[in-house]
Amino acid sequence: MSALGFSVAELLPHARMGEKLKIGLKALSNDEWLQPNPDLAARHAAFKARDESIQLTEEAHASGAELAAMLGLSGGLAQAAHAHHEDMCLLTRRDDEEFYRLIGAAVAYPTDWRVEDKMRLPLAALHAPIQGYAEQLATGVDRFMAKLKPGPIYGRSNWFIAPTDNLCWIADGTPEQTFAHVTPENAGETLFVRSERQTLRRLPKTGSILFTIGVYVEPLGQLDVGQIAWLAQAMEGLLQGEGDRRGAPHYARALKSYYERISA
Repeated sequence: MSALGFSVAELLPHARMGEKLKIGLKALSNDEWLQPNPDLAARHAAFKARDESIQLTEEAHASGAELAAMLGLSGGLAQAAHAHHEDMCLLTRRDDEEFYRLIGAAVAYPTDWRVEDKMRLPLAALHAPIQGYAEQLATGVDRFMAKLKPGPIYGRSNWFIAPTDNLCWIADGTPEQTFAHVTPENAGETLFVRSERQTLRRLPKTGSILFTIGVYVEPLGQLDVGQIAWLAQAMEGLLQGEGDRRGAPHYARALKSYYERISA
């Protein structure tokens, strides 16, 4: 079994619960890197539905070709992401630059963000919406990226509460609107737990860093009581401001009440 697994239930125990942000990386073997047996038809449909989900700069072509060859494919970044469950992003840093920048991305399953808004941005700007990133994580992440050698693979996981089970989730309304239908009685069917399985590795020839994102979604009610208890407790640990960004004020009470009801 992978150190992180490939499902919400397997990823939640490795995600952050407390207030302090942390990288929380785990070493992975090459066999644990990408999900086996991906649903490629779903990948192709998702990319076809949104042409803007693939963005490439000139700098990305050599790294994309290297990645594709590493995976036994021809082409570049787009072909690699079409052939696997994971979305794929490339970051690089020139000798005269201090920070890594996003130079290419193929993201079929975004978690409420748009690729076209993030291209060419450095890491700190990429993560700007995340409460506490600049103060608690930015320096450590930059240091890790600078020291990452070709070969090792590292992974981490996170969690979100979403109003949909769509793998491609870009909110088209305010949190108040999108969670308006959620009640303590129906939370098990109307709230969805979304986990990202993220990995990092350096490409040996170009030196670019590949960041992959594997998305997994389950209805809240499909998790066991212990996992729902974990989520209810984790809601209490969100940093000030982070809960607002996630829309938590509009579903937290329903989630906690749902847990209390099923655990009674």
